[in-house]
Amino acid sequence: MKTIRIGTRGSKLALAQAEIVISLMKNIKADLDIEIQEIHTTGDRLVDVSLDEIGGKGLFVKDIEMHLLKGDIDVAVHSLKDMPTEIPEGLDLAAFVKRDDPRDML
Repeated sequence: MKTIRIGTRGSKLALAQAEIVISLMKNIKADLDIEIQEIHTTGDRLVDVSLDEIGGKGLFVKDIEMHLLKGDIDVAVHSLKDMPTEIPEGLDLAAFVKRDDPRDML
């Protein structure tokens, strides 16, 4: 069986979200072989520059989308808040996980 490669950022939140996706996938098919590939995005590397100055929130997904289009990964896991309004040609938003309670920030 082919290993499913999930690409995501290396932040604690992104890795936790990827683990949730893996758990949901394995609930459907327990014997899936899945690995996480951490991808360091432009948004991660440019920590001392305002996002508005360097291209906005899309900077956290563009590098991961590039890896997806090249076939380096099979699935990308993003926070929806980081997604641009237009999806690149050749990609789809294929699934959404259930939203947690937004009040947890309080």
